[in-house]
Amino acid sequence: MNQSEIGPIVNGSKCCSTKAVVDDPDSLHRKKTAIRLAGPSKFQVIADFDNTLTKYWVDGCRGQSSHALLQQENPEYNAKRDELFNYYHPIEYDPNIPVDEKTKLMEEWWGKTHGLLIEGGLTYDAIRSSVASGVIAFREGVERDIPVLIFSAGLADIIEEVLRQKLHRTFKNVKIVSNRMKFDQNGNLVSFTGKLIHSLNKNEHALDMAASLHDHLGEVDDQIIDSASVKKRTNVLLLGDHMGDLRMSDGLNYETRISVGFLNHNIENSLDSYRKGFDIVYLDDAPMSGVVKLVSELFSPATD
Repeated sequence: MNQSEIGPIVNGSKCCSTKAVVDDPDSLHRKKTAIRLAGPSKFQVIADFDNTLTKYWVDGCRGQSSHALLQQENPEYNAKRDELFNYYHPIEYDPNIPVDEKTKLMEEWWGKTHGLLIEGGLTYDAIRSSVASGVIAFREGVERDIPVLIFSAGLADIIEEVLRQKLHRTFKNVKIVSNRMKFDQNGNLVSFTGKLIHSLNKNEHALDMAASLHDHLGEVDDQIIDSASVKKRTNVLLLGDHMGDLRMSDGLNYETRISVGFLNHNIENSLDSYRKGFDIVYLDDAPMSGVVKLVSELFSPATD
């Protein structure tokens, strides 16, 4: 790393800027060199969506997730989903519950929530209006053309609608592996396709679990990217906002991985674990500009 890139010290770590923490610059340098030497054909980005690609704070208000912004036409079902959130959300983050037990409870939560969306008569028109009025925004710099595979325990249809409404375009190089809805010809939700994806199984295994519509993930660099060829891209830039997001690449036998964590709140209590887990940690709802610069460095002829 160039000396010009090293800023002040945060809790004993060298920083790329006042809002970034790098615990081991030498390790990061080695990883950047390895990815650059392998070239872009071996590279992919795996990203979480909520609070990673999107902001934690939006105009002074807490940003909503793809689940939270969704409002059904029947408010009774919104209240029922809120009750489920209030019950299961503390369980999701309870460190005293074994992973196997917690996984079953998360499957139970997501299953009940999806059931309420169908039972409550959700329509695609409600998705459009929910996104239009929702408190959600992308981090500055997300609209850059970086190949991204989004793994989300949220709702693919809402994520795609957010991309359309907030960025006013679609991206052939942004592919989404998430829970996907099936609508009838009148725009009414009738079912979900593929195996349920929740917060504890949100990793590369989801490529194998998702419905057949995910088997063809699109084109990057004029190559068809399906689940098999994605797994051949063994150099990874992983983006997440939660320690659990580090598992998103578990199913990929990667050669080199640079992990970037966005620590949006509770910094004093969480920074130590984040900087040990992630290669780079961006603080305080930072923009995506640091990641954009990193990708540019990976595939520029210049050396660190």
